[in-house]
Parts: sequence; C-alpha cells; structure tokens
Amino acid sequence: QVQLVESGGGLRQAGGSLRLSCTVSGAITGIGAMGWYRQVPGEERALVATITPTGSTNLEQSVKGRLTISRDNAEKSVRLQMNNLEPDDTGVYYCTARLRELNLPYRDYWGQGTQVTVSS
Repeated sequence: QVQLVESGGGLRQAGGSLRLSCTVSGAITGIGAMGWYRQVPGEERALVATITPTGSTNLEQSVKGRLTISRDNAEKSVRLQMNNLEPDDTGVYYCTARLRELNLPYRDYWGQGTQVTVSS
C-alpha cells in the first residue's frame, strides 16, 4: 500500500526553526510534483509550497524567504525547512505527492498531517 509518511512537527517559539519530512512508502512507478499544505481549524487546506520533479518551486507569498522546499527523488522524499517561524505558521501540515502505481494514471496522495505550533 502506498502511503506518505510525515515527521518533524512540534512546538517552537517565534523565530525558531523546524524541518518537516515526508517519504513515500510502498511500490510506485512514478513521482510527479510534491508539496505541503497547511490547515487551521475552520479553514480549507491552503498551499504552502510545491516542487516539481526537476526542482522548480512555488511558495506562498507569506513564507518566501523563510520556508524552503526540497526533494530527493532517489529517496522519494520531500522536506520543508521552516526558519524564522511566525505564529501564523501554526497549523496542521499535510504532505502531498502525485504518484503512479504500476501502469495506472497518476493521482494525488496525502500524508496524515503533522502539527506545527508557533508561540509568540
């Protein structure tokens, strides 16, 4: 069974750092774009950052200069380095990846979510 396994959330003070990691487990035949979304209570999941297989990135405006997304195609993983954390970064972070199993079409997978809490 293909899954996205996340790790790295936690509690930090404003100005601190965290690194989130997400690894694909299970047999896949292709990996497309990967990314991170954030969700806070009462709101929809919102895009934080995405990265293509060739390394092109797209970051939400408010995180530019503070958060960095990277991937390792050989390890089937994506990371989100979070520096200079702000209270508005608080939320549940979900990893997402477009994956292909066997000869099936690519589809989107989601991780279980990891909590990030930033105190002021």
